[in-house]
Amino acid sequence: STVATLPAMAAAAAQRLLASSTKIVGAGRNYISHAKDLGNPVLKEPVLFLKPTSSFLHAGPTAGPIEVPEPLESLHHEVELAVVISRRARDVPEASAMDFVGGYALALDMSSNDLQSASKSAGLPWTLGKVQDTFTPISAVVPKSAIANPYDLELWLKVDGELRQKGLTSDMIFKIPFLISYISSIMTLMEGDVILTGYSSRWRWSCPSGTED
Repeated sequence: STVATLPAMAAAAAQRLLASSTKIVGAGRNYISHAKDLGNPVLKEPVLFLKPTSSFLHAGPTAGPIEVPEPLESLHHEVELAVVISRRARDVPEASAMDFVGGYALALDMSSNDLQSASKSAGLPWTLGKVQDTFTPISAVVPKSAIANPYDLELWLKVDGELRQKGLTSDMIFKIPFLISYISSIMTLMEGDVILTGYSSRWRWSCPSGTED
């Protein structure tokens, strides 16, 4: 029936958004537990970074492994709630920001600890540690309507069956409407763009041969 096909149609429309994506915007240190783990004060405003869409590793039966360019060895994995933008957004008021959300996904923000640490130590941007191909694995997109409360989710990550990360989205410092409003005041968000909302505590380093769940 038509009613029965509506959820499937919404899911398909949400998934198509990623095909239009122009950029990935990450919100760093956006969880209270993460700030505490690092011994840092809770942020007063977001810390943003960019990743290219060429870093996407899309979910599916043909998805390959995360590529680890030689001689990189130590990888940092961060499971995050990803927000997928539904339409062009510029200078969006916080009160109407959720109108620009097309769906959600799970994503991994992978980093090369080798490159990132070396760049930080030298006082340089740490872009190289974030932008490698396949360094943003992302799940299928679910419609916004499928998640009633995005701050009532538990995110967890296992590597080879070992729990590496676990946290609640309620621990998020800057909520989704604020992030959309803040980011869109700086740059235009386009249809399909992805916002990585940060990750919680309890992480460990990954390794190139691990299988992540």
